Amino acid sequence: MKFLLTSSGVRNPSIHSALADLLDKPISECTALCIPTAAYYFPEGPAIAYRLISGTSQGRLVDLGWKSVGVLELTALPSVAEENWIPLVKETDVLLVGGGDPMYLCHWMRESGFADLLPSLRSETVYVGVSAGSMAVTASFGENYNDRPVPTTGTETPLGLIDIAIYPHLNHPAMEDTQEANIATWATKVPVPTYALDDNSAIKVTNGTIDVTTEGHWKLFQP
Repeated sequence: MKFLLTSSGVRNPSIHSALADLLDKPISECTALCIPTAAYYFPEGPAIAYRLISGTSQGRLVDLGWKSVGVLELTALPSVAEENWIPLVKETDVLLVGGGDPMYLCHWMRESGFADLLPSLRSETVYVGVSAGSMAVTASFGENYNDRPVPTTGTETPLGLIDIAIYPHLNHPAMEDTQEANIATWATKVPVPTYALDDNSAIKVTNGTIDVTTEGHWKLFQP
């Protein structure tokens, strides 16, 4: 499996080119599944999910010209027969995993069986993450969420498919905690390299090789 880990979707031509490089055929010939689950942790989750599914979010994802796009809601999968969704995921070319809360997303990735399925997918499959969707496959969330008023069940940790951490939305004007100085402090407690990405940056991962694609600003913090 290959990865395109974005802060805010396909926001510029450079990220679009990185996606095209990962695919083994043109976008118009690729099937995609959109996963909005991470959004539902928040009160505004239904509106976030709608923007993702309808292609009206600021960062493009479902409206790139795919051959087909379906919606895979992880919270529904425990009540669905495996033969009704596992073959579909295995045959799909691209997984489009939206933003929201990364711990909530990881919980449902595991509870649904989706996390167990990921390592068995074809090497040509491309995982495209947005914000929390990108963070979910990394090795560490650091201590960002320790004060959350929710019980810890052990299923909220990241999947560890890539040995880095990601902090999205670097220097976003509406998000105080994404300022570079705050991220630098947070990164001192993270045991793996931390990539801080603004909304015009993304990470491409192929065969374990990490490349940063950007038309904006990014920063690497070593552990």
